[in-house]
Amino acid sequence: METPSACWDNWVGEALETLYSLKVLRSLRPICLRSSQPREFGADDDAFQVFDEMQHWDRSSVEVEIAETTFSRWMHDTPSSGDEIVCSATGGDGKAGASYEKFKKLILFSGNDYLGLSSHPTIGKAVAKAAQEHGMGPRGSALICGYTNYHRLLESSLADLKKKEDCLLCPTGFAANMALMTAIGSIGTLLAGNSIPSEDEKIAVFSDALNHASIIDGIRLTERQKSVKVYVYRHCDMSHLNMLLSNCRMRKKVVVTDSLFSMDGDYAPMVELADLRKRHGFLLVIDDAHGTFVCGKNGGGVAEEFNCEKDVDICIGTLSKAAGCHGGFIACSKKWKLLIQSRGRSFIFSTAALVPVAAAGHAAVKVAKLEKWRREAIWNRVKDFHLLTGIPVTSHIISLVVGSEDKALQASRLSGTGIYCNLAST
Repeated sequence: METPSACWDNWVGEALETLYSLKVLRSLRPICLRSSQPREFGADDDAFQVFDEMQHWDRSSVEVEIAETTFSRWMHDTPSSGDEIVCSATGGDGKAGASYEKFKKLILFSGNDYLGLSSHPTIGKAVAKAAQEHGMGPRGSALICGYTNYHRLLESSLADLKKKEDCLLCPTGFAANMALMTAIGSIGTLLAGNSIPSEDEKIAVFSDALNHASIIDGIRLTERQKSVKVYVYRHCDMSHLNMLLSNCRMRKKVVVTDSLFSMDGDYAPMVELADLRKRHGFLLVIDDAHGTFVCGKNGGGVAEEFNCEKDVDICIGTLSKAAGCHGGFIACSKKWKLLIQSRGRSFIFSTAALVPVAAAGHAAVKVAKLEKWRREAIWNRVKDFHLLTGIPVTSHIISLVVGSEDKALQASRLSGTGIYCNLAST
């Protein structure tokens, strides 16, 4: 009996053969920018520095200043278009930096810059060097002229981090999930000869009830292809998922889930998912947006944390959270990469990441891997919070439910005490 990976490998292979026969298989064409080739930084490189403890610039990632007029609007729940920040940042003559406004300093409790890398000097130097040498880089989609040696270096470092054969960069994490889901849906159509597949030929997609909006929207777009059937299982309920899988007669099955849920801060049951994967032979896809660089010994994410990297077939991630940069990625096999770049609409029709942003991402991967003390500091704070409050938290995302919308608004007035805490209501 073929393994789940082998089955999906065959199906993807057949889909690629169909694309090839139709002459619509898309290829990346890397551009090597004219100045010096980006190099792997070593410990003796002056431009690449790592540190063994917190530095003064780390504060800037959690400290913000707001104008008194803006603060007053916040405290009185006055709707704002954001124009006051422009007025605050300029003087009467319209020149930037000539402000006479008073500012209030707040500690940011609402950001995703978990490791504080957005203010790291090594990453800043990588951005500046790339920008000075190349400007913003060739502006175009990755399939036309926007894919450079900088992008390839970043992809290779992320594939290595995630223990996957390859990786595909996307404009954002949202776009990455959209691209993957539409590519998955295209398999059913391609294998059915570019027509609507029969019920048996369709792909069964099993999605956690609390998955991120990008997964949900990607699935909705895929449903319009009429090549998938969607099953939503109760949040982290493996008994419910097992029942749905057992009653499903379709051969092509995909289970997609957040690895660490952004609202409740709980983990997907990775070990149980790995067991179910062996039993039912589905493709396992995780969105590791909040676990990448934070969880696992090497920052490999939630799958590394639970020692089941080999059980995850495809891993979605982002560079806009713990990496302190911007962009998304899909860590997968070379076959899957080829399919996604040929059928993932949000990838195909988007401009590639700026070259300085790709350079920053590459530096961030290296820094996050080497400065392990940053991950240790996060988990020490999680333990401290548990000891101080008694709340049984298990991750760096701490969900505090205050009740009604009115109470949420009251709690948001913590800004008056110097804490910027933007609360969500659901």
